[in-house]
Amino acid sequence: MSDHDILSDAEREALSAVMLEPDLPAQRVLIVDDDKDARELLSEILALDGIRCMTAASGETALKMLDEKPSIGLVITDLRMGHIDGLDLIRQVRQSERAALPIIIVSGDADVQDAIAAMHLSVVDFLLKPVNTGKLLALVKHELGMDAPESEIKRP
Repeated sequence: MSDHDILSDAEREALSAVMLEPDLPAQRVLIVDDDKDARELLSEILALDGIRCMTAASGETALKMLDEKPSIGLVITDLRMGHIDGLDLIRQVRQSERAALPIIIVSGDADVQDAIAAMHLSVVDFLLKPVNTGKLLALVKHELGMDAPESEIKRP
């Protein structure tokens, strides 16, 4: 310890240990859509608000990512996709160890039966394209615990 240090060696070691502790993984949003432009647009909209995103072009890829990436805290999915569509994806998530994961559906092609099926699968919300970005951001922030008061979420 030099004459100019205000910390003892033990205090400096304790401070270093605290500063080097790994942060908890940031919660990320997984955007699932077979339309590349739609995935990128949603990702950019959320990124502008500091929300970190990952994307998947299919339900199969999304399921694999959910198994491998515990930092995913929310899924935004389209309904109409290839082999595993949005409802199949949600059903499989609900039967997995990630069953409580919040899921938002964003779809441009849905009918009343799809909406009813989605609500029975406990989705957070069902948004139609073109998406109201303010509502989407409020929902995402609320689900990730990013201080969006419930009053900001405008429900129909």
